[in-house]
Amino acid sequence: MARYRGPKSKIARKFREPIFGPDKVLTKKNYPPGMHGNSKRRNKVSEYGIQLQEKQKAKYTYGILEKQFARIFDRANRAQGVTGEMLLKLIEARLDNVVFRLGIAPTRSGARQLVSHRHITVNGSVVNIPSYTLKPGDKVAVRQKSKSLEVISASVAGHHNKFSWLEFDVQSLSGTFLNFPERELIPENIKEQLIVELYSK
Repeated sequence: MARYRGPKSKIARKFREPIFGPDKVLTKKNYPPGMHGNSKRRNKVSEYGIQLQEKQKAKYTYGILEKQFARIFDRANRAQGVTGEMLLKLIEARLDNVVFRLGIAPTRSGARQLVSHRHITVNGSVVNIPSYTLKPGDKVAVRQKSKSLEVISASVAGHHNKFSWLEFDVQSLSGTFLNFPERELIPENIKEQLIVELYSK
């Protein structure tokens, strides 16, 4: 299965949440797409359907494919701690997500592209694998020859979110992954327990 590259507003309307960021279409049409519009016929969803929808929402939000998601869940399930929380912590530690959180890229898909095109280093070495899992203390930076890229400078200039588990130096365009974030600090509206229940069937 290829990564989704279709209309993002359509997916946001499906989940009735701006999972790709602010969306004017979602504001105007806050109901699922399709010929039935805002019909009550759509409101009947089974328990399995609700759980599946939550997993799909998490996958679209973070831009993760099915096999990758299943592997991360397996790691979370074997790790110490609450499985659902560990799942989100491991996803947050992905290199593409951290590049996005630091503000080096305006979107997660943009962050994936920067990583894939070898613009990002981890601890001084180029890493071009978006799914690379960072460890506490790892240093993430923009390559010296990539610092002049307009997409990076524009993103950093417009980025204002601060996350307590990350440190970022605007001057050097480098940051540190301090630790895995606690669940209450992760802003995404994902009900991870539903995902755990889905995989437990």
